[in-house]
Amino acid sequence: MSTQFVTPELREWIVSQAAAGHTPEVVLEAMKASGWDESIAMDALETTLREHLDPATGDGYAEPEAAQRPMPGRSISAATPQVAAGDRDVAVLMAMSHPRVVVFGDLLSAAECEELIALAGARLSRSETVETRTGASEVNEARTSEGMFFLPAEFAVCARLEARLARLLDWPLENGEGLQILRYRPGAQYRPHYDYFDPEEPGTPTILKRGGQRVASIVCYLNTPAAGGATVFPDAGLEVAPVRGNAVFFSYDRPHPATRSLHGGAPVTAGEKWVATKWMREGRFE
Repeated sequence: MSTQFVTPELREWIVSQAAAGHTPEVVLEAMKASGWDESIAMDALETTLREHLDPATGDGYAEPEAAQRPMPGRSISAATPQVAAGDRDVAVLMAMSHPRVVVFGDLLSAAECEELIALAGARLSRSETVETRTGASEVNEARTSEGMFFLPAEFAVCARLEARLARLLDWPLENGEGLQILRYRPGAQYRPHYDYFDPEEPGTPTILKRGGQRVASIVCYLNTPAAGGATVFPDAGLEVAPVRGNAVFFSYDRPHPATRSLHGGAPVTAGEKWVATKWMREGRFE
């Protein structure tokens, strides 16, 4: 049985449901319907609402300040142009603090990029997004790529890259989702969006059972398209060129637009773009 995490985001969701006028009984039933253990759900509900209504009598719960919360890649700086990542040294090409964005060079070899593309090619289907109202996945017009997921360590090249990323970002290997491979044909794009799960959506408690909230993303470029396909960060006015072997990493210390982690994949205008995407969770992903 997987561990169920009572996260700050779950507590925020409980408060938002109460503010919307839902009774504790209705909220409890919604959590149980999403798969939450009844005793865990009741405890989370009672302690969260007690503190929300009267902080002086609460259980002392407080969300860690952003500066104190452990985060992937926190120590990486452009002042250190090379970072040891186990089997490979990776270049730091650019680093920003807000939004937290790091561009890496030489993260993957050409052979690794080609192998991942070859392994994924036969398993591609229309990409889906997480439907946070229900916790399921759905086809979304905002995302017009094709994609597939590898299981963790499904192939040797996957295991090698996952271990490299865990070492590079100083984040537990088990806290990472499986690699997702995406292909963008000419005209395909992914409109600006956030990768975290919205605490106010009713499906979020179901999603958070598998490792808690997402806290970081890394997009690894497996080829260099002929034109277009940049990763864009509208709030920062930043565009990252898709160059084979490079990657862009970004983190978000809370599920809120204040992180300025809004990002998207600009349309490919010539050729194809292939990427390997990995998301990091705050806890063990199961």
